[in-house]
Order: sequence, then C-alpha cells, then structure tokens
Amino acid sequence: MIDFRIKDLFFDKAAVVRAVDSAKRRVLSKAGAFIRTTAKHSIRTRKGPAPPGSPPHSHEGSLRRLIFFGYDRSSDSVVVGPVGFRKSTAPNVLEFGGTTLVTTRRRGHVMKQKVRVETRPYMGPAFEKERPKLPRMWAGSVRGG
Repeated sequence: MIDFRIKDLFFDKAAVVRAVDSAKRRVLSKAGAFIRTTAKHSIRTRKGPAPPGSPPHSHEGSLRRLIFFGYDRSSDSVVVGPVGFRKSTAPNVLEFGGTTLVTTRRRGHVMKQKVRVETRPYMGPAFEKERPKLPRMWAGSVRGG
C-alpha cells in the first residue's frame, strides 16, 4: 500500500507561509511610512493656533518630528503616531479634543491653567487619505521562490 499525497508535490506550506509573512511585513511597513509622511506634511509651520477641525500648526516642530511608525509582530499590524511626549497629553488632545493643563512662565512666576482644546486631527485624516492606496500595495506582494 502506498500513501501518496498529491498536495505535497505542488504546495510547500512552509515556503508559502514565509513568503506571506515577509510580504505582510513589507506592505504594512510601507503603508505605515506613507501614513506617517502624510501626517507629517499635514502639520504646517504657522503662527497661532490652527482652526478647529484642521491639522494643528507647528510652532517648534516637535509634534512633526516625533511621528513614527513600527511593525508590531505580536499583532501583525503597524502602529503610526507621535511618541516621546513625556508627561504630555498634547498629541492625544489635539487629535481628539479635550482638556489639558497648560503651564506658562512669566517673570519668574509659573502659572498653570486648564484649557479646553477643540479637535485638530492629523493622524485620522492621514490614514483616510492613504486608505485608497492600501489595496494596491498588496497586489503582487507575495512572490514565489
């Protein structure tokens, strides 16, 4: 009696899984890079606050400079957004609105006050702008060896 599996002649499961994983990392990283670039370009250097509903203005450049992306292997996803703001909720408050504590210094005096901030989204619109391009990135991404 001969046990023969035809599928084993045509389908190398390990190679296919490796190719799909590699393509997934490559495509998701590329998508993260595009979303990050779009978000960074939406933040313009201007004086004064941006109108509510439009991306925030950059006064010193830290928000734009601290937007990164990274592929997360554990969840097979890409994370894009601002990092590195110690003890600050500014990026979150700008994206979604809310209240935050503002510290000002004048003539040696430190004043703190709670301020209500209207939404000035920059990450959500960047994703929505790049969303139509995402399916095309997958086309031809898995190649045989």
